[in-house]
Amino acid sequence: MNSSSTTAAPRTPDRPATFRDVFAVAEFRVVFASFGVFMIGETVKMLALSVLVYERTGSGLLAALAYVTGFLPHALGGLFLLALADRWPARGLIVGYDLLRLAMVAVLATGLLSPSAMLGLVAVVALFGPVSSAARNALLPELLRGDAYVLGRSLFSVAAGGTQVAGFALGGLMLGLVGPYGALWLTAATCGLSALMVRVGLARRPARSHSISAPDGPARTGAVRETMRVNRQLFADRRIRGLLLAQWLPGSLLVGAEGVAVPYAADLGPGANAGVLLMAGAGGMLVGDLLVGRFVAPARRERWTPWLALLLGLPMLAFLATPALIPAAALFAVATAGFAYQLGLARRFLDAVPEVRRGQAFGLLSTGMMAAQGLAAAGAGVLSETLAPGVVMAVAGAASVIATLTLWPVLTPARARR
Repeated sequence: MNSSSTTAAPRTPDRPATFRDVFAVAEFRVVFASFGVFMIGETVKMLALSVLVYERTGSGLLAALAYVTGFLPHALGGLFLLALADRWPARGLIVGYDLLRLAMVAVLATGLLSPSAMLGLVAVVALFGPVSSAARNALLPELLRGDAYVLGRSLFSVAAGGTQVAGFALGGLMLGLVGPYGALWLTAATCGLSALMVRVGLARRPARSHSISAPDGPARTGAVRETMRVNRQLFADRRIRGLLLAQWLPGSLLVGAEGVAVPYAADLGPGANAGVLLMAGAGGMLVGDLLVGRFVAPARRERWTPWLALLLGLPMLAFLATPALIPAAALFAVATAGFAYQLGLARRFLDAVPEVRRGQAFGLLSTGMMAAQGLAAAGAGVLSETLAPGVVMAVAGAASVIATLTLWPVLTPARARR
């Protein structure tokens, strides 16, 4: 295998990596494409399962649970199983989870299970989702070096948003053509395709805990016990803890505003569509990641980190005035462009975590992000029972600003504080 298929050439510190640098790495192309296929399949599955459960039960609550049923198990898997991401080879973990999903979706598509049993099966399989995700995320710095890694991370964020939109469109089309069961069989095909791409396109690498001597004790305790022990060690490290909180809080608090986009649009009157707000938010995030990741020099990107984080919350304060749909969408787009602040923390977080625990550290980052976003959305929902949606959105923005100001020393790179 030639060098271009393993790692991207490092760039000079003041020059951002290019898309050509990143996509020149054959194995990155495989990981990126398989991630896109995975995300499309997951989106189609969630949509089809929600429709199927609603058709069979007539319950809006169960349909909503079907749509989000993987979230809580994902968090539990992150708390108790992440050690597997460093114990087992990444290729085997990713392929194994895809095959597990294939088997699950095939069972769902037969229609033999009751709605409650379907939800239970999805929840059990979702426990292993964060392990596969952690393995994929920890693989990136082995494929991309220097600023190419940061640009690769931004491309994954862009792909996550773009493939969800594609998944909703494809899922809606399939539901109209072949119904929910046919859409589930499509998801099964994406699971098999993703597994095949990774199995054929990625080289086999040993597990990190086998190839690197663990600095913090025996490597062979139970997976649950080791996951909890290493999570405690990671969070006890002041530098790692600060970087985790910095990546979790400012952006996750803004998600509370997204949670009340539907009632906000409803309050604006007929013709106001919450989808416009949500699409503007997704578009702002994608554009911010692309522009900052590709065109801002690495050192400047890190200096901009606290200011980009501040951008998340400040525009939302204007929602106290209940702006009309188009100005509200513009404010939302500007605010979510601030999510690019996380790119300025990517290299620092990678440098801070021990390589032998890299998989678990990335898994903890992802799990905490999902938990924080879920709590923020739930909190906004509670507030919306007594406050107007625009006020709740402004409160979410203010909370993000307060978190940013509190974490300002962490968000600011050390050389900028001198």
